[in-house]
Amino acid sequence: MKLTKIKELLNCRVYFEPEDLCNEEFLNACGSDLMSDVLAFVKEKVILLTGLVNPQVVRTAEMMDIKAVIIVRGKQPSEEMLKLAKEKCIALLGTDYPMFQACGILYENGLGKERCC
Repeated sequence: MKLTKIKELLNCRVYFEPEDLCNEEFLNACGSDLMSDVLAFVKEKVILLTGLVNPQVVRTAEMMDIKAVIIVRGKQPSEEMLKLAKEKCIALLGTDYPMFQACGILYENGLGKERCC
């Protein structure tokens, strides 16, 4: 699923988006507030959904080659988080949906279904 479709489905606010990322294809979503779980279980071409708004999220995304992060529950990124996302060229988006609902919307619309069980 392309990032443009994900933004549309979740009514995302864009805090930062590298120009070349709008046509990026994502195969899975990972919803977690535990960055240790992200480090342990993340798959390739994944978009990260989280309620955390600190720079550690961006550092984890960089380590796992995650190109986009969606902050859920209407939270706002910290200035430090936004600055780091820009430095690392990681898209930073926001949605008002809670994590469970946001992940469900993406799954209902096909994200992750091809690679599931």
